[in-house]
Amino acid sequence: MSGEGSEGRASAATLGAMSIPSIPLGHPTVVPHLNVSNARAAIEFYKKAFGAELGPVSEMPDGKVLHAELRIGNAILFLNDHFGPPAPAPRGVTLHIWTDKVDEMWERATGAGAQVKMMLEDQFWGDRYGQLEDPFGHVWSLAKQVKDVPPEERAKRAAEVFAKFDADPEAEGD
Repeated sequence: MSGEGSEGRASAATLGAMSIPSIPLGHPTVVPHLNVSNARAAIEFYKKAFGAELGPVSEMPDGKVLHAELRIGNAILFLNDHFGPPAPAPRGVTLHIWTDKVDEMWERATGAGAQVKMMLEDQFWGDRYGQLEDPFGHVWSLAKQVKDVPPEERAKRAAEVFAKFDADPEAEGD
């Protein structure tokens, strides 16, 4: 079709001087998009736990969230109510947040209902780091860099930590 882009929108040539950017202004190239069983509850959780700010929201006629945009720090997160049959719990993805106030965010998140998967502690690689699972099944890691550990030292520390796991497989759960 003449004058149409691959998404069926008018091309810049058809619009003349007026062109639409491929990526909306202020958006990164990759944006996590979460499907949840209760988008309104998720929005409130993310606001309370991570200080998320709510942006534009589009609703279905029945009030379900078709699309919502949240900002956490300088990152954007999309979410919507899950449509269709129940979805399996999300697996294989961890959403990571860097924050100067990692201990405060950790307390807010656990206070809001997040479950601890890995305690927040100073780690061998130089970060204060821990993992949580939110009430919607998504895993989040929270971190603050506390030491600049050179690669050689980080490798040495990693070997020491993992040698403990080899010696005592139960130690991994501690």
